[in-house]
Amino acid sequence: METMEKTTTQLIAEGLSQAISYHDYRVLTETHALEGTNTGPEVTEALHNYTMLNHKRMKRLDKTLKLSDDVQQQIRDFKGDVTWLVLTESWCGDAAQTMPIMQKFADLNPNITFKVILRDENLDLMDQFLYNGGRSIPRLIAVNSDTNEVIADWGPRPSEATKMVNDYKEAHGKLTPEFKEDLQVWYNKDKGQGTAQDLLKLLK
Repeated sequence: METMEKTTTQLIAEGLSQAISYHDYRVLTETHALEGTNTGPEVTEALHNYTMLNHKRMKRLDKTLKLSDDVQQQIRDFKGDVTWLVLTESWCGDAAQTMPIMQKFADLNPNITFKVILRDENLDLMDQFLYNGGRSIPRLIAVNSDTNEVIADWGPRPSEATKMVNDYKEAHGKLTPEFKEDLQVWYNKDKGQGTAQDLLKLLK
């Protein structure tokens, strides 16, 4: 029997039906960090170490992240009704640096719903939102909360970090461990402001 390919809207609806809150995702990541494991089908020491690091990053950012009064007002002024569905995994460093900011937006405006699903459990949906042909995460899909119609997508990194990555790849062919450390330094200096500006554009 021939099966019909599911539409993006159907895949989003399926994703949302199993999605968890950011708080529950934090609990999930912490559990993996404590148990020496990670999300996804492949469990390795390296991926667990990233998971443990990301748990600490998110815990710190949840406490220390600050948005300017102007940014907060722009978030509160949003009158639409949007759901941000984010595909990620516990070991993803870019997700740990950006998801706490997404939650700040949702905290400030009840019209923004923030939900999380795991990439490797939702590959059909992930494949609708590839970045340069790859399953790069985090990937934020902004949808109309009533219809699940896609409004915009974002990720895997804020604009300035994306430019840094693209420039480095063009010059060196691939990302080295040293560059990845430099990228984390950039995130720490940026303090979420680049991500916040990108996310504001999704609300326009």
